[in-house]
Amino acid sequence: MARKFTPQIATANDLLMGDVIYLTAAGDWSREIGAAAIAANPEAAAELLARAQAFPGQVVGAYLADARIDDEGRAAPAHFREEFRTRGPSNYPEHGRQAER
Repeated sequence: MARKFTPQIATANDLLMGDVIYLTAAGDWSREIGAAAIAANPEAAAELLARAQAFPGQVVGAYLADARIDDEGRAAPAHFREEFRTRGPSNYPEHGRQAER
């Protein structure tokens, strides 16, 4: 039996900065998961991934991640891995967005 489709977002890492980024509906990248375009079906997810992979000089490691929809209709992490990635690099406590939390 096929798994029920879960809304998905396209995520990658910024090639120069290494930050986690999310593809938006406008076709640009955001560091905020809430700004991510949400694919509501498998066909839209495949298209979203293809669009994300069309930036080889800007992003690395583009993939689809399961998302949940928050109370405002924005993307939110559905899995602990994606929740962890929203916090930025964790290799040094004073590095990146970890220092802001």
